[in-house]
Amino acid sequence: MFAMSLERPGQPLRPEHRPDPTPGPGELRLRVCACAVCRTDLHVVDGDLPPRRHPIIPGHEIVGVVEVIGPGVSGVAVGERLGVPWLGRTCGVCRYCREGAENLCEAPEFTGWTRDGGYADVVVADARYAFPLPAGYSDAEAAPLLCAGLIGFRAWRKACEGRPVKALGLYGFGAAAHLLAQLAIHEGQDVYAFTRAGDAQAQGLAQRLGCVWAGASEDAPPKALDAAIIFAPVGELVPLALKAVCRGGIVVCGGIHMSDLPAIPYALLWEERRLVSVANLTRRDALDYLPRAAAAGVRAEVTAYPLQEANRALEDLRRGAFAGAAVLIPPGRP
Repeated sequence: MFAMSLERPGQPLRPEHRPDPTPGPGELRLRVCACAVCRTDLHVVDGDLPPRRHPIIPGHEIVGVVEVIGPGVSGVAVGERLGVPWLGRTCGVCRYCREGAENLCEAPEFTGWTRDGGYADVVVADARYAFPLPAGYSDAEAAPLLCAGLIGFRAWRKACEGRPVKALGLYGFGAAAHLLAQLAIHEGQDVYAFTRAGDAQAQGLAQRLGCVWAGASEDAPPKALDAAIIFAPVGELVPLALKAVCRGGIVVCGGIHMSDLPAIPYALLWEERRLVSVANLTRRDALDYLPRAAAAGVRAEVTAYPLQEANRALEDLRRGAFAGAAVLIPPGRP
């Protein structure tokens, strides 16, 4: 197998050849067709997420074709196309797993952080955490749905749990936000896109997708928001979002990592505003979201890179050099 591997946080990924891994009981080996580049990958590479093992192959938005089926796996066929997300395995026995909240499992495994991920031409995955993909998506289009799409969907459902949401703000208009905006607009919501000041590329994408307003994160929206979701890993956005939502509104933090929150005046929380986070995802999220996204016509804006150029893709993500999502394509794939 060929992979781009991380030896230590803060170092560039290095190309590496290894023997093809053998799937164990309950596992599959997939030939990777595409793997999207997520901001969480940057947090792994930079060490914002404490390293769990070295070396590690990042990548957790994986589209692949089953080529080897491990012992004890049923209901899957060689040649089937599946998606592999961030949550790679759960214990099944802790209180959270028993309560149906496996995203909060006390002993989880994560693709591309605690187990090797999709910056490679093959990957081994737990068969229970690999999902059929809608046929209408190309490999590159499907890959961002597996984290950017899923975490956006989970954050959106959290935002809509209380009062009805008509005006929805999205802070950080990257991969997750541009996918969620399409679903929210399809559901009849007005979407307000907040970007880095002067990011005409992201603001233009938001407007093309049908957002009713696009501006800088520091700007006040033209009307009070019912809910806001923060995808950018910037703690300073929390008080801005709280200020932008109406009485009884909710602010959802959608990232796995965020810089420290500044002091927040109590007045911004008063009047029953809520500040919550979402963590990871569940298998139910994937089974609900993927067909729903396809039915809503959700499409990823994709910039493709050869797998060998994973470091360039990560740096371009860091700089905000593209709108939408970056996707790595292994050698030999179309």
